[in-house]
Amino acid sequence: MDPSIMEKSWDELPNPKKVWIGQPGSHEEGLGRLVLLTPDRVAKAAQTQIVTGRRVNLGWDLNKLEFACFDRQPCEMKMVPLLDGVAFDDIYTLNPQQSSQWDGLRHFSMPVEEGSKERVFYGGTTKGEILDRSNGRIGIHHWAQEGITGRGVLIDYASWAEKKGIEYTTFSQHTIKLSEILEIATKCNITFQRGDILLVRIGVIKEWETKMDIPAKQAYAATKAPKHAGVEGTMDVLKWIWNTGFAAVAGDAISWEVFNPCL
Repeated sequence: MDPSIMEKSWDELPNPKKVWIGQPGSHEEGLGRLVLLTPDRVAKAAQTQIVTGRRVNLGWDLNKLEFACFDRQPCEMKMVPLLDGVAFDDIYTLNPQQSSQWDGLRHFSMPVEEGSKERVFYGGTTKGEILDRSNGRIGIHHWAQEGITGRGVLIDYASWAEKKGIEYTTFSQHTIKLSEILEIATKCNITFQRGDILLVRIGVIKEWETKMDIPAKQAYAATKAPKHAGVEGTMDVLKWIWNTGFAAVAGDAISWEVFNPCL
């Protein structure tokens, strides 16, 4: 598709379910919405947002969640001594989905048509292409070439809700409304720009670290019907994300959108 399609409004899209650029297997296709992180936008973000030079790690510890759901294996680290302990190698067994990570375009498929059992990934990529280890189509190596760097905008819902007296557990279907996101943005004098990376803090880390004991964590990991607080999964939110021009969305929630979806 014409690269300019990424700058169109939702209502201008020929088919909102099929929006990608570049040839199948190309770097452009593999970037997805990250194509909005143009050199001009990244340079502007650096020039206007870097003030103190303080660096902040947005990733959680690799061993979190130490009790993971969906039968995901927790991180394991093995130390291997070399030369009788003169040096050491570390060997990690890690499921990236268990801790902080970006969901890649290969992570989840969608039905080809409503009600269809046939499913494809971004760009029409098939399961066969995903399983072909020689096929790098829409892999995260496209993102890793230059990294994901731009202007991050934080919507600190957890702090806002605490001030409002709104009580919830992040391991529930508590839902962040679009209207609440916009209210927080207004209160914090945030004006969204195309290419922004939207960060929503809901408070999972604080609850996991300070409010849940080991039995509670184990019970969460064992449940077959987990619940995760998050942003409402509605068409209004989807259209807003697209029209605002976010290059990516992220947060501290187990799933960015509320899970299971509240219909």
